Amino acid sequence: MTVFQQIIDGEIAAEIVYEDDRCLAFHDINAQAPVHVLVIPRKPIPSLAALEDGDESLVGHLLVVARQVAETLGLHNGFRTVINSGPDGGQSVDHLHVHVLGGRLLAWPPG
Repeated sequence: MTVFQQIIDGEIAAEIVYEDDRCLAFHDINAQAPVHVLVIPRKPIPSLAALEDGDESLVGHLLVVARQVAETLGLHNGFRTVINSGPDGGQSVDHLHVHVLGGRLLAWPPG
């Protein structure tokens, strides 16, 4: 069981900023920007590479929620969304998640 599943199950506390029947969003405890929120599906999908054809609607929902969270948190000058996939992609938790980063000028390339 991943730490994200434990957050979903209420076993680990998180600073939740959005929640519905398909996903939740919470502040990252290892923030890389003044605002750093993770949007995760309740469905346990290990990574972007593990998506199935039927997950289209869910992934679209995650991105809409990412936009809503950015708006709610005042990221009016812009924000970045990131989905890491696999070890070489920088994924550290095997549960699909969208990073929403903002609150400062974000450099490119990212890393």
